[in-house]
Amino acid sequence: MKTRKKSYDVTIFQTPIFRQKKGYQQVYRLEVEGMTHRDCLDEVFSKFNIKERIPSDFAGRFIGTGDILFIDEGRKGQYYYQLKPGGWKKINRIHVI
Repeated sequence: MKTRKKSYDVTIFQTPIFRQKKGYQQVYRLEVEGMTHRDCLDEVFSKFNIKERIPSDFAGRFIGTGDILFIDEGRKGQYYYQLKPGGWKKINRIHVI
């Protein structure tokens, strides 16, 4: 059975100052193709950590520890992942101002 890539609706949340614990704000939204959430997370991380790959309309900073990605699959669910020192960890939700 062949698995095909899906398109994920991803929103990046960052705090105004790096390493803050609260005050997350939406900084960018995009569609990402991948087979799994892990593929999606890896693609967003690489895209927003290589200067030449960052979209010109992106107003945030490089993806770093503490930043959160929200994957919205509509009726299939909504998922939040936070970048921790050991990699992406699934979290319950975030408080956005």
